Amino acid sequence: MGKTLFEKIWEKHIVKTIDHGPSVLYVDKHFIHEVTSPQAFTGLNNRGIKVLRPKQVVATADHNVPTLNQHLPIKEELSRLQVEALIKNCAEHDIELYGLGHQYQGIVHVIGPELGITQPGMTIVCGDSHTSTHGAFGAIAFGIGTSEVEMVMATQCLLQSKPKMMRINVDGVLNKGVVSKDIVLYILSKITASGATGYAVEFAGSAIRSLSMEARMTICNMSIEMGGRCGLIAPDETTFDYIKGREFAPKANEWEKKKTEWSTLFSDGNAKFDNEIFINAEEIEPMITYGTNPGMGIGITKNIPTTKTINDNDRSGLSKSLAYMGLEQGHAIKGQKIDYVFIGSCTNSRIEDLRMVASFVKGKKKAADVEVWIVPGSKLVEAQAIAEGIDKVFEEAGFMLRQPGCSACLGMNEDKIPAGKYCISTSNRNFEGRQGAGARTLLASPLTAAAAAITGVVTDVREMLPPTPKGELATTFTEA
Repeated sequence: MGKTLFEKIWEKHIVKTIDHGPSVLYVDKHFIHEVTSPQAFTGLNNRGIKVLRPKQVVATADHNVPTLNQHLPIKEELSRLQVEALIKNCAEHDIELYGLGHQYQGIVHVIGPELGITQPGMTIVCGDSHTSTHGAFGAIAFGIGTSEVEMVMATQCLLQSKPKMMRINVDGVLNKGVVSKDIVLYILSKITASGATGYAVEFAGSAIRSLSMEARMTICNMSIEMGGRCGLIAPDETTFDYIKGREFAPKANEWEKKKTEWSTLFSDGNAKFDNEIFINAEEIEPMITYGTNPGMGIGITKNIPTTKTINDNDRSGLSKSLAYMGLEQGHAIKGQKIDYVFIGSCTNSRIEDLRMVASFVKGKKKAADVEVWIVPGSKLVEAQAIAEGIDKVFEEAGFMLRQPGCSACLGMNEDKIPAGKYCISTSNRNFEGRQGAGARTLLASPLTAAAAAITGVVTDVREMLPPTPKGELATTFTEA
């Protein structure tokens, strides 16, 4: 019997298998940030233990950092204390830190790939659920709890039970205005926010293979929103082209050796999956959520479900979600008034996302009563946006290009959405209070978010795009 991509990587990293129990799994790369690492460091210090392999740990400050005036002291006390603790702990344990002011600072799941730290065949962990992002490179990457962060620091290993295998195949050509965020929101709408619970999810098919690395990262990022343990995509020439030449990528002869090794990372033709799903890409339209979990999404032209059209188990959840969101069942989502637009987070804050938005909004102005925050995923993304003149396009459109950080993805920093206000967000979660107490979040792609920023309401971006061949969309920004 052949092996899946996941199994090939998993088996190479098993240190020991416990009879009728979990495996001791070796961890290649450990990312840490200021929120889930302080307690782990305290645990090590209390036991008089040093980080076993500090060169395999990379730290950055992202969750709690402000995205304006980063040269000034952090105003929020808890955020300041956590960032200060990260600086102190990394210095004491000889860990590389990309903190505020560093040229590589940014969201942990953005900087790993763009620096070439994330590579195929690796096992990668971080005290953050969206570590699944790195699976886009053909790696096993997943979030861990604080006690597990301490375990990896102390041993470079982790106790893990092998998950079941799921493959989601997306075949066909994407329609105009449909991008990777729409693909993953569509999948979520079909299988629900618990549909992949207990599985490692491999994404495959012609539509997936046609995507850029940035787009693949968006999809793997949200595999956790399906309940999946991780998401991954087999590496190919697109992957290799993205990695080559990056700061920490293999060089010279080592590059050719690694590329040959990575080329073996795919699921065999006779590999067995516990569950397999097939999706036609041509059925996907721009998507948007209406409820309070990422699985509560619909096509932009569809109406919000009613209790008569869903199963019994979901009826109370629908009513509760719509009450929080201030929306009515059976009504159209298109045309809904919005107050804020947030384009950023580890889901959609890469240079490709910013280029896509800039290409769309160039020459347009935002709606007068909408506040727009564009938050790059890293200092490198910010610098690239400025070098390409993207910041000027945003400024002319009335958008605010802020500094790197997790920002309004979650209410842990200064960038919060006020209670009762509607925000179209390119982030990954729309839970109650996720973007601030009482905030109402509608998840969408950068294109759909940009369209709403211009019109002030939920808009079908296809109505604002020039005619193009199916499957073709400009994501490269050029100055006029």
